[in-house]
Amino acid sequence: MRKFVISFAPVLYIWFLSLTVTMSTVSPAISHDDEPPLVKGLSWSFYRKSCPDLKSIVKKRIDFFLSKDITQAAGILRLHFHDCFVQGCDASILLDGSASGPSEQSAPPNLSLRAQAFKIINDIKENVEAICPNTVSCADITTLAARESVKKAGGPSYRVPLGRRDGLSFAFKNVTVANLPAPTSNITTLINAFSKKSMLQKSELNSILVLIYM
Repeated sequence: MRKFVISFAPVLYIWFLSLTVTMSTVSPAISHDDEPPLVKGLSWSFYRKSCPDLKSIVKKRIDFFLSKDITQAAGILRLHFHDCFVQGCDASILLDGSASGPSEQSAPPNLSLRAQAFKIINDIKENVEAICPNTVSCADITTLAARESVKKAGGPSYRVPLGRRDGLSFAFKNVTVANLPAPTSNITTLINAFSKKSMLQKSELNSILVLIYM
């Protein structure tokens, strides 16, 4: 019998992609049958009038950075995951702290986040602000950047609704640590972590297990 060494975290990261489509920091709402269920406040056309060039700006900057170093795609996706999994996709991971109030960036799970990933998000934000000042949230920019990074790296292309609001405060260290599964977590721990966020149904769980053990 062949033996496999399985890294479970990447499997759950990929599954996370299909779930971030509907993640936000507000309550669920009913949507049309032909679209994934959205949460209240999100829309497929949120910036259609206020910043119609948003997606093309994000794509252009991601193409620029990833054409130089495609491995940055993983860093941006991980940054997005670490933001969303703590207190929702609110870009609180980008907030700076102080000696008296360390930010999420200072929590042990986030110390290994790529510095370049933060720089890329800041660069995109500056480019967006130049065209659409005071319009687009950092949360939406991070979400779009992650989507474009995955696509650029050869991963799946997926739609993302927009309209997320930026968080005004960051999670404390203990909250951040408690919410982010360790990279050494086994499959049971990882599945439980996703289930606690109401992000896995029984049918989805079965799909993951089939993917891993088939």
